[in-house]
Amino acid sequence: MKVVLFCGGYGMRMRNGMADDVPKPMQMVGPRPLLWHVMRYYAHFGHTEFVLCLGYGAHHIKDFFLTYQETGSNDFVLKDGRVELLSTDIRDWTISFVNTGQDSPIGERLRRVRHLVDGEEMFLANYADVLTDAPLDEMVNRFSDSDAGASMMVVPPQSSFHCVDMGEDGRVSGITPVSNLPLWENGGYFVLRQDVFDHLPQGGDLVQDACGELAKEGRLLAYPYRGFWQPADTVKERAALDAAYAQGDRPWMLWENDAGVSA
Repeated sequence: MKVVLFCGGYGMRMRNGMADDVPKPMQMVGPRPLLWHVMRYYAHFGHTEFVLCLGYGAHHIKDFFLTYQETGSNDFVLKDGRVELLSTDIRDWTISFVNTGQDSPIGERLRRVRHLVDGEEMFLANYADVLTDAPLDEMVNRFSDSDAGASMMVVPPQSSFHCVDMGEDGRVSGITPVSNLPLWENGGYFVLRQDVFDHLPQGGDLVQDACGELAKEGRLLAYPYRGFWQPADTVKERAALDAAYAQGDRPWMLWENDAGVSA
């Protein structure tokens, strides 16, 4: 299936300063950017046709792939001055780079690449800044067996804050971590059918508009997941992923288990 990746936002919570124009999906985790990790995840499950919805800082993403060096993540032999790769990671990928506007919301970015997924019964979509080890095949099969127009991964709340139960007199009767509440939040991994476009107005939002309308029709499917799921929405979160990578704690890198593939 084709994979639509939204990588054109400003990522203001990741900004290091006014001169920093690197889009959030290009922030580094180990020697490669977030976007690469997300794409490797999909490729691990056999999905290697990507549509990149570009906007802010698009030249960084284009330059990364136009000057891509596979020797950075694959073993190789240098013989007679020529590089012979022992494995490869992006050689079989097809990547479409599409300018979807500097300030477009997610739904509008999707509308602007509709022609590239036209004819696909189902396709995948992602914010390109969240890493997980979720079983994608299971998520897709569950959606395929349903009549839903869209499916989204949902995860427990990630907040480290606590909720307080109290009476009218202010006395506290209980304290509960937000993550323990019977709530779920959008995890950013979507499986979509063409029906989603019927609910996307011009300038609209994928979740609030399209998924919201499908939910009213009873045609939005959730895939609850309690395993590894980590966003990189802030500098702190990205640094935590980078530190985990350095320590060899990389549950999202499912491809490391593939024979003959290096990290």
